[in-house]
Amino acid sequence: MTDELSATFAALADPTRRAILSRLLAGECSVTDLAEPFDMTMPAVSKHLRVLERAGLIARRREAQWRHCRIEAGPLKEVADWTERYRHIWEERLDRLDRYLQQTKAQRAPSRAAIQQRNTPLGRRGRDPFCAGSSEEKEKKRHDRKQRKK
Repeated sequence: MTDELSATFAALADPTRRAILSRLLAGECSVTDLAEPFDMTMPAVSKHLRVLERAGLIARRREAQWRHCRIEAGPLKEVADWTERYRHIWEERLDRLDRYLQQTKAQRAPSRAAIQQRNTPLGRRGRDPFCAGSSEEKEKKRHDRKQRKK
């Protein structure tokens, strides 16, 4: 099974071969129709088809001068079964990552008081964005001016 699995993974490693398999999901197709969207020669397409056939991913048949291909699900099932054995590892790792991100987000989230202070007309930390000094300093200056007028 491991050798078959290696052949399947090797065949799936190429994006052109994956695209060919995607086209075959719609049903059986002639080699000419399969080759149409690719910018390559027919011999190059035939090499890709041979790799897919050796891996058991497609079956080819000949009808007069036409060659037809269809997808074979067996090797893909073996890949799915093999990867399924490792699913719990990735799920545990992703769950740990999710918990870490939630903790980080909670630590970085500003408190409600900080948000309310930021939303006050005086802006951040009691400073008026248009004038220097805090509101307390302004009030003291107003008070001093009133005292001088008296």
